[in-house]
Amino acid sequence: MQHEMRWRLDDLFPGFDSKMFSASCSDIDKAIEDYDNWADGLKKRKDPVEKIIEEYIAKRNSAGLALSRLSDFAELSFSVNTADQEAVKFMELFEKKLSQIEVIDVKFVKWIVKHKHADLLNGSESLKNHSFHLSEMIRKGKYMLDSSKEKIISDMKATGSSAWTNLHNVLTSSLLVDFTENGKIAEQKTLPQVRSMAYSPDPLTRKKAYEAELASYPKIEKSICACINGIKGEVITTSRLRGYKSPLEMTLLRSRMDKRTLDAMMRSLKKYLPVFRKYFRKKALMLRHRNGLPFFDIFAPISNTDMQFSYSQAKDFIVEKFSSFSADLGLFAKNAFENGWIDAQPREGKVGGAFCANLRSINQSRILSNFSGSYNDVRTLAHELGHAFHGHCLNNESFLNSNYPMPLAETASIFCETIVNHAALKESTPDQQLSILEAEISSAGQVIVDIYSRYLFETEVFENRASSSLSVDQLKEIMLSAQKEAYAEGLDPEYLHPYMWLVKPHYYVADYNFYNFPYAFGLLFAKGLYAIYLERGSSFVEDYKRLLSETGRKSILDVGKSVGIDLNNTSFWNGSFKVIKEDIGRFLKY
Repeated sequence: MQHEMRWRLDDLFPGFDSKMFSASCSDIDKAIEDYDNWADGLKKRKDPVEKIIEEYIAKRNSAGLALSRLSDFAELSFSVNTADQEAVKFMELFEKKLSQIEVIDVKFVKWIVKHKHADLLNGSESLKNHSFHLSEMIRKGKYMLDSSKEKIISDMKATGSSAWTNLHNVLTSSLLVDFTENGKIAEQKTLPQVRSMAYSPDPLTRKKAYEAELASYPKIEKSICACINGIKGEVITTSRLRGYKSPLEMTLLRSRMDKRTLDAMMRSLKKYLPVFRKYFRKKALMLRHRNGLPFFDIFAPISNTDMQFSYSQAKDFIVEKFSSFSADLGLFAKNAFENGWIDAQPREGKVGGAFCANLRSINQSRILSNFSGSYNDVRTLAHELGHAFHGHCLNNESFLNSNYPMPLAETASIFCETIVNHAALKESTPDQQLSILEAEISSAGQVIVDIYSRYLFETEVFENRASSSLSVDQLKEIMLSAQKEAYAEGLDPEYLHPYMWLVKPHYYVADYNFYNFPYAFGLLFAKGLYAIYLERGSSFVEDYKRLLSETGRKSILDVGKSVGIDLNNTSFWNGSFKVIKEDIGRFLKY
C-alpha cells in the first residue's frame, strides 16, 4: 500500500544522475543561448514582423516546455524529501535559468510594443492561436523595466525571495511538534501529522494537538518572520519599480481580473458572512461550546458516523462519483491513482498540505497530499484531481496558451469537490448526510470566511511592510484582528490561531501575492457552473471542458461570458451564495 501511495517521477527523468537528465540540462543551455542571440538580433531584422513573431512563439514554447520538465522534476523530488540536496541545487539552478528566459522575454516585449499592429495578431493560424498571449505581453509591456534592470531583479530573486521560500519549506517540513506528559516529551510528530489531528473524532486529541502546535511555533517564528518580511519587502520594491500602484493592482492585472469583479464578489461576500457565523455558532452548540467555536474544533466531526477511508476506498469513492458527472472524468481519476501520479503518504521530510503540478512537458500531472483517512482527505484528493483534469483539458494547447490565472485555477478543483459531495449525499444514510453536508459547509467556510481573514491579513501586512519590517508580535496581532473581523461571534475569542500566517505557504511565494481571494472566486464560480450543469445535465459537460481549455487564452470576464455569466454583476455572486445558504439552512435544522 505504501508503494501505491507514492508517485513515480521516471516519466520525467530516471534520476539526477541519468544521461537523459544531463543531456536535457545541456539542451536547455543551448536553447536559452539560441533564444538570447535571436532576441539580441531583433533590432537588425528586416523580415516581416509576422515571421519574427512566429519565430518567438516556436522558440518560447520549446524552451518553456524543456525547462519546465527539468524544474518540475527537481521541485517534485524536493517536495517529498526536503533533505535532498541534489534537488535543492538543481531547483536553484533552474530558477536562474528561468530568470534568464524572463530577461530575454523582456527584449522581445520591448520589440513587439514598438511593432504592434492590431490586425497583425490575427494573421497566420499560429498568430491567431496566440493573439491573446501576445496582446497580454503588449499590455504588460508598459510595466517592464529595461533589460539590465529586469536582469538584476531576476538574478537577485534567486538569492532573495526564492531562497526565503525554500527556507520556509524546510523549516515547516522539518519542524517536530512535542507532545509532553508530566513535563517530559512523550512523543514527537511532524507538523502535517499534528495539523491533521484537527479532524480527529476525539475532542481531547484535537485540543492537545492545537496546543502542541501553537507551542511548537516559537522554535521557528523568528526565522519565518524574516521569510515573510523578505518576500513581501521584495514584492513591494519590484512592484513600485515597475509602476504598479500596489501589489494588489499587480496581482489583478496578472490575474486578468477586473477590479470591478473583485469588488462585486467582496460586496456579496460581506453580505453573507452572518450566514456562515450562524453555522459556526450552531456547530459550537452541537460540540457543547457556549462562547462560539474554538479554533481547534473548526474541523471537528459532528456526526457519530465513522467517515474514515482507506486509501483504496478513497480511490473507489472518487472514481465512482466523478463518473456520475462524466465517464471521461472518472477514467481520468482512475488513471491518476493507478499510474503513480499521486504521493499521498505522510512522512518526515515531506512538505505539508497538498498541491497538483500539471506537467505540460509530458501531458501528465502529479498530486501531493498527506492522506490520513479522514473525509477531508478524500475531498482534498478530489480537489487536486480537479486541478489535474484542468491540466488535461489544456493538453491540446501550446505551452504559452496553457498558463491560466490564479482565480480560474480553483474552478475545476472546487467543481470536482462539489461533484463528490452532491453525488454522495444522494445515496448516504441520514448520519452520513449530516457528516458530508457539514464537511462541505466547513470547506466553504474556509474558502469564504477564513480566506477573507487571510485577505485582510495580507492587505495590512503589505501596508505596514511598505514602511518597515514587522515583528512576530505584530504579525500575530494582525492575524488575530483579521480572524476576529471575519469570524466575529462565530469563533471563541479565547481560542483563535495567531500563527496562521506562519503555516500557510501561499504567503511565501513572491509571484503569488493575494493567493486568497482566488479561492473564494473559484468556489463561487464553480457553484455557479454546477448550477448550470444541474439545469442542463450531460449537455453541459462538453461546454465545461471547452471552458477549461480556454482559460489560458481569455480574460476572466470573457471566460464567464462564454457560459453567459457577467462577473461584474453582484447578482451572480449572490446567486452562488444562495446555494451555500441553502446548505447551511439544512444544517441549522439538525
